[in-house]
Amino acid sequence: MGRIGWVPWALFIAAVPLFLITASVTWAFNSPGLYNDGFEKYSISRISGITDSDLRQVGADIRGYINSGDEPLSVQTRIFGEERDLFNDREVAHMKDVKRLVWGVYILALVSAVYLAAMTVTGFARHRSRFAEHLARRALYGGGLTLALLVIFGLSALVDFESLFIKFHQLSFANDFWQLDPRTDYLVRIFPDAFWVDATVWVAVPAVTGALVLTVVGSAFLVYRRYTGWQRELRGLESAWEI
Repeated sequence: MGRIGWVPWALFIAAVPLFLITASVTWAFNSPGLYNDGFEKYSISRISGITDSDLRQVGADIRGYINSGDEPLSVQTRIFGEERDLFNDREVAHMKDVKRLVWGVYILALVSAVYLAAMTVTGFARHRSRFAEHLARRALYGGGLTLALLVIFGLSALVDFESLFIKFHQLSFANDFWQLDPRTDYLVRIFPDAFWVDATVWVAVPAVTGALVLTVVGSAFLVYRRYTGWQRELRGLESAWEI
């Protein structure tokens, strides 16, 4: 491998956790179960005055807004039986920032997936079956890197999730629209801090599962290739002795 030849494969290894994590975020963000389970678990209907069925529709409206080109966010629902706009101007402005952030995650997931697929196809096209061992090794490294990053993040979240959550908002948003008051702002009333702890778990589980699969499959393939290599060497020695 030349001086520059290692760079695409270093990027390949880095693209593995990028894809696994952004794909998991995409899946979790668009999963009705995450929203509905949270609404039920944290008794949001009782806290907000919005019925469970209306809360499910609110979740669907938010997902629809994020995945559309429509602006601004407009969600109407019944609060204690009275039909009204759910979010105020500050919340709407924050959700516009959230939409940009989520679309950035979508783009990273797509770019990393395309890069991984392109490198895999190119590798097999150039090296045929010999590339399988190289791919297994890089899948192993990428899966291991993903697990290491998630362990570091998980330990940090266990120590102080609130500080980590605040730092994430400070780094992700250029304004303070995310600083909302649960006494007046329904966005944080229906999505309390504990909901985001659960959302983090929803993201982590498929990412960890994917990383484990890559690590195990990559390791198993490399062990298999080494074993078959030893078998060929032994057969070669036996043939030499027979001669």
